[in-house]
This record gives sequence, C-alpha cells and structure tokens, in this order.
Amino acid sequence: MKNMSGTQASLKKTFDSRAFREEYHCDEPLGAFREEGRTVFRLWAPTASEVVLRLFARGDGGGPPEQFPLSRGERGLWSREIPRDLDGVYYDYLVMVDGETRPTADPCARACGLNGERSMVIDLGSTDPEGWGEDKAPPLPPEAVIYELHVKDFSWDPASGVRPEWRGRFKALTQAGTTLNGDGVHPTGLDYLKTLGITHVQLMPVFDYGSVDEGGDPGEYNWGYDPVNYNVPEGSYATDPRDGAVRVWELKEAVQALHRAGLRVIMDVVYNHTYRLDSWLWRTVPWYYARQRGDGSPSDGSGCGCDLASERSMCGKYILDSVLYWAEEYHMDGFRFDLMGLLDAPLMDRIRRALDKRYGPGEKIVLGEPWGAEPPAVRPGTRLANKGNLRRLDAGVAAFCDDTRDAVKGSLFQAEDAGFVNGGGLDAEKLARCVTGWAGEGLPAKAPSQTVNYLSCHDDWTLWDKLSAVSPGRSEAELLRQNRLAAAILFSCQGSLFFLAGEEFARTKNGVKNTYNASPELNRLDWGRAWANEGLADYYRGLIALRKQLPGLCDKSPGAGARLLAADQFTAGCAGILLDNAGDSPWRRLCLIFNGGEDTVDAELPDGLWDVLADGDSSFRWQAPYQLQHSAMLGPASALILGQR
Repeated sequence: MKNMSGTQASLKKTFDSRAFREEYHCDEPLGAFREEGRTVFRLWAPTASEVVLRLFARGDGGGPPEQFPLSRGERGLWSREIPRDLDGVYYDYLVMVDGETRPTADPCARACGLNGERSMVIDLGSTDPEGWGEDKAPPLPPEAVIYELHVKDFSWDPASGVRPEWRGRFKALTQAGTTLNGDGVHPTGLDYLKTLGITHVQLMPVFDYGSVDEGGDPGEYNWGYDPVNYNVPEGSYATDPRDGAVRVWELKEAVQALHRAGLRVIMDVVYNHTYRLDSWLWRTVPWYYARQRGDGSPSDGSGCGCDLASERSMCGKYILDSVLYWAEEYHMDGFRFDLMGLLDAPLMDRIRRALDKRYGPGEKIVLGEPWGAEPPAVRPGTRLANKGNLRRLDAGVAAFCDDTRDAVKGSLFQAEDAGFVNGGGLDAEKLARCVTGWAGEGLPAKAPSQTVNYLSCHDDWTLWDKLSAVSPGRSEAELLRQNRLAAAILFSCQGSLFFLAGEEFARTKNGVKNTYNASPELNRLDWGRAWANEGLADYYRGLIALRKQLPGLCDKSPGAGARLLAADQFTAGCAGILLDNAGDSPWRRLCLIFNGGEDTVDAELPDGLWDVLADGDSSFRWQAPYQLQHSAMLGPASALILGQR
C-alpha cells in the first residue's frame, strides 16, 4: 500500500484525485454474505494497514469475541471467509490506520444489535413475512398524492385504538380495524389512511439513527435525521430492538400492510450527512467519506458538521447501492432525499436511471429538497442537485417547491408574514406560476414532473399553526376557511402533491416551530382532532378525488404550461386562471378563482355555462354540479373550481 498518511488537507487532495479513484475504486459487493455453509466478510478500507474481524454472541455486552484477521486484496478490499454459517452472529471490525486502531461496525451491514453498535450476519429470507414473495405495490397511479408520516406520531395517541404494545412502532402500521377510542365508528390508523384517497405514504427516516436510545424510555423522540446504519431499520420502532432480525421483519410487515391497503411507500433517506463525524464510514476510511474544506476541516453544508462527499466515487457508489438495496429488499416505492441540494447532480441522475432500468421508467418516485443548510465545501467542478441546477437534472428527479409554499401561506422564516390566503394579496401572475408548477423557460423546473407542491411538512410550523400565527385574532371558523382555500390552491397546481399527516384535520403543535426532539405527546397525530375537524378532512378528500379527473392539472409533460389560457386579476386579493383541460375528462376547460381577501367579490366568468366542481364550502360539488354563467360571487377566503363541458 502506498503511504496515504498525512494532514487532513493532504488527505483531501489525495481522496479528491483521479489517481486515487482509478487505483482504489472497488465494485465488489461489500458486507457479510452467507454462501453455502460459509460466511464471507468484505470491507473496503484502502488506507488501513490491518483489519481484524470480531464475532460476538450478542448485540451488546457479552464475553470476549472470537477474532480473525482479514486479508488485503486489490483496490483496498479486505476479506475473510469463515467456514460456517454465522446467521444471527454479531460482529464488528478493528481497523488500524496510521498506527491507530479503531473499532467500527460494518458500514454495509444489513442488520445490527441494540443501538447499532455491532453489526449482525443475517439470513434475510428468514425475515420475510408470510406472502412477502408475492408482495407488490398497488398499480402505479397516474397522479401521486404523498402523505408524510412519522412512525411514532402515527399511533402514539391512546385514542388511536392501536394495541398499547404496538403504539409508536412499525407494528402499528399493520393493525387494521382501529377506531377512535375503540368506538367502532370513526376509523383511525391504517383504515383512516385508506379513506383519504392518497397514493403514497412517505415514512420519515426508518433506517437506524442515533438520537434515540433503542433500549431506553419508549417516550424518547426524534424525527430521525441522524443516520448511523444506512442499510438497517431503526430499532426503537421494533418490538424487540435487541434481536437484529425483528426490526427487519417488522418493517417488511409494515410495507406489506400498506401495499395491501392500496398505498405505495416512500422512504425518507438522509445521505447528505452522518450522525457524527466519527461514523462507521469515517472509522473505516478516515476522512474519505467526509466532504472537506480547503484546510481539511469538515464541511458543514448540512448544519451537522459531517457532510458526506457524494462526489467521491466510493461514496457515490455507497449511496446508490443503499438505495437499490432498500428498493429490492424492502420493496420501497420511492425515495425522498433530505437536503438533496448537497448531493451531486450526476449521482441523482444515476439513481434515477438505475431505478428505471431495474423497475421500469417512473415506477419508483425520486424527490428531494433542492437546498442545503449552508454552502458545502465541494470538490471543484462538482454540480449539485440544488434548485439552481434542477433544469439540468433528469426530468424524473423532483424537488419540493418552496415558491408555491410561501406564496400561498407566507414565508416560513417570519411567523407573521402573510400569503395568498391570509391577507398577503393574491397576484394573478404569481398564481399562474404556481398553477403551472414553476416550470418553463426561465423558471426552476423544466417540467411539472420536477415539482412537488406542498404547504407544510415536518419542518417548521404546521399549516394550521402558521395560519394562526399570521392571524392571531381570527376565529376558528375563519382559519378553517383559510385552510380550505390553501388546500384548493395546492390541489390546483401542476406537479406532484404532498402534505403533512394531519394537515387535513388542522394538525397543531401548539405553535412550536421545530419539534424534532420534542415529546411524542406534542408531535403525535391527535385522532380526536381528526374527527372534530372531519369537515376539513372531507374537503381534502374531495379535492384529491376531483383532481384525478382533471388532466389539465395532472399533466407532467414539458408542454403542460401551454394549457394556461389566461390569468385575470379581479381585486388585490382575488385572481383567476383559465386552463385547457383536454383529455379524459367531462370538462374541456377549467376556471380556477381564488379570493384571499376579506370582502365578497363578484368575478366575471369566461363565456358559456360552467359546472361548479368545488367551492369554499364543499369540494364534492362535482358529484352533482350546479351551474354558473356570466359571473360568480366568492365570499372571503374562498375558492371556485369550475369546469366547462
């Protein structure tokens, strides 16, 4: 091995070099593999001078381990064959670099013990629930409606009716027939999800993360954006976190149950940083996976001080292999990339192409946040998958649209800042850009296929709390009208649709903006509130059902913007959009009018008769539409969605 010791700055230069990539890039499968009564271990550690495998009977504690030295091969690959099947055996490595030996779990492990400290050899076939071989996602819907859900939030509320021992765990996603306080009347949990009309459930991080003690108080809480083992499910969501196989089995059960309920599953993934700089990746190859500033210090584009250097070839390969593993082994139907703007754009395109090649074009959703916390220290010439480069990405890589979010409800940075629905004015030109997905020449996206429209997510205030902050003196009835108007605008925009679990029933976190490590009582879905605000939830249901009948809104093609026929300003707070709705629909044109002002507006309609498909009170008018001609009256904070046959 060539001498690769030196300062952090010199290591950065070495690891960024083409020469290092050409000499040490390795395409061998990495991890622990059971093969015909033997177990093979492979670890990529090109800077190591010695690697020792340690085998343990338990995932934590226990007696002294068996130890076996690994042999160094080409391209920095270390390996060892043990002539027995080690299914269920825990292991780690001792890796010596520059005379210092560090214990590390296997960065490519598929299973682990308590808190991820030790990896585990696993027979993945033995973790398949009954019928897993036949498990398939429901047919790919023509229109994606994504529902963001945290595993613990979903069932922590005792009113959910979920079995007490399953609350806050993967198993809660499998329990059918739950009702509010067991009343047998008001569905909760899985049955409630089936009533909404959503197509995808997006699970906030379910890989092994480090900010919760898996063997501690079940009430410990975190969103989970703190990755430790990228290819292993989180143990705190399992009924037994000490047995490495249980978390694997139970996550598969949850995915299977959602599929059987007619829902696809998107996995929220965090490949932009590690929980700590001193991660398993870092201990295996110090500094290689860490993005560095010029002086060698760690980049902080993520705000966590430990950005991953996705542009380095083995780091990019690690991320791609991990995505494909979750798609294959856990049947995940899509991936939401946290701080995607910190990952390099060529990698995101490779992920999109690899998923398309293996599963069919568009079968797996790829979306992400086109930004970072701070500018990252990337290798010169690296093109990032951020908002400025969105048009240069594959059209099948989508990004969250902060422009529509802020236009509708006001900036998330200032609590009192107002938007379309709460007194900030409703500009026809900006509304037109929202409706066409901010796609087209000179705009962020090249087609609506790249736009994910949303009003709230786990970050920042819930929609209800934001509306309340802008208008603290408003009555609940007035805020509900604003919420319905916001939803009507959201569901009238080209692009994919996304909303936070509970947004449809005015979910509140009592005005707290950042609840990433707050109590589960604050973060939970309040199932009593779900039924107290049943009317708002029904409004969302009707909008979802209506949208699926409107090709003018569901068009994701580069030419979708040409469907915009006109944009009219009626008052400072009221504007309208005319759209071509040609396609499989009873209505050939759509007229969308939104009044965010406090006065009733008499809006002039285009010529002809118009069916009222939705108004400020009901989104189910399309089931038995009444007609308007010449003009329409819109009350304060209300919408009209009209169709012309």
